[in-house]
Amino acid sequence: MSKRRIAAPGRAARPLIVLAGGLGVAALAGCGGSGTATVTVVRTVTRAVTTTAPAPGPAACAGDALAGAFAVVQGSAGAGQVSYRLRLTNDSGSACFLSGLPELTLLDAQGAELPTHVTAAQPGQATAVRVELAPGEAAVAEARFSPDVPGPNEGQPGQCEPTAATARLAAPGGGTVGVPVEPPTPVCSHGSLRFSVYTAA
Repeated sequence: MSKRRIAAPGRAARPLIVLAGGLGVAALAGCGGSGTATVTVVRTVTRAVTTTAPAPGPAACAGDALAGAFAVVQGSAGAGQVSYRLRLTNDSGSACFLSGLPELTLLDAQGAELPTHVTAAQPGQATAVRVELAPGEAAVAEARFSPDVPGPNEGQPGQCEPTAATARLAAPGGGTVGVPVEPPTPVCSHGSLRFSVYTAA
């Protein structure tokens, strides 16, 4: 608390009390006088607010971070169809994610591209599923196709399409990864594969 003397014009000086801190108003009338002096003290407090941005999630998996295979599901053959399961493992030292439907191209034993058409196994299903993989974890997606029933314009004698030995996948984070087809197989209807979306293995 501080004290000052303020002399009003034409009157004797009289004590005035000023309250410091916050907003204070004090008034004193001098003895025998009728005048009143009012002083207002305003203190402004500024507070600093610190915000912390959320930590970024893992990046999309790049081709050189993945390893895997595209292998037959035992006991899945029936009605001229068979299922193969694509399994991709995060082979890097950092977490990453896969999302949606696999994007792949079938290749023959010499590495030549074969007809390939990937569609969703369930039309209208969400394709933006995000599967985060810590190092060593895997994601899977299954494909259903015919290995021996020719589709339109595949009426030639013998098997419907050349045998696929490997599959080359486009990784969402850039680059590609080659996976073996186990066992190698023709994929009829010009390489038609009805794929599910990625899920955690």
